[in-house]
Amino acid sequence: MTGEALFLDTGYVIALEAADDQHHRRAIDHWRHIGPEYPSIVTTTYVFDECVTFFNGRGHHAKAVEIGERLRTSPRVEVVPETRPLLEAGWARFRNRPDKRYSLTDCLSFVVMNRRDLDRALTFDDHFRQAGFQGLPANGG
Repeated sequence: MTGEALFLDTGYVIALEAADDQHHRRAIDHWRHIGPEYPSIVTTTYVFDECVTFFNGRGHHAKAVEIGERLRTSPRVEVVPETRPLLEAGWARFRNRPDKRYSLTDCLSFVVMNRRDLDRALTFDDHFRQAGFQGLPANGG
C-alpha cells in the first residue's frame, strides 16, 4: 500500500481540521492510522483554494493560513498548479456529465488522478467513488 501517491480532496482536509465536521473523528482516526505511511500526496490548486476559502469564509483566517502553509510547504504534498490544459480537460468532463452533480473541482481532481494513474483519494465525497476511484477511508471504515 505504501509508495503510491494518494489524492487529497477538500472534504478530507476540512474533516481533519474542523472539530464540528460530521467526519472529524473518522478523519482523525484514519489519518493517525495511515498518514505516516504515505510519502506522497497529490492535490491541486483548486482544492487548495477550496480549503483556505472554507476556513477564511467562516472567520478563521489564521486557520486558513496555517492549512495553506502546511499544504504549500510539506515535502509530502504536491500541489498541482492550474494550467490551461488542465482547466480545459476538467471543464470538458464537467460539461459532458450533466447526469452528475460533480463540481468543477471534482472534475479537475479526476483529470489529475487519471493523468497520474492514481486510483485512491482521501475523501468523504461519494463523487470520487461514482467516478471509479476508491475513497479513503472506505465506507464504514
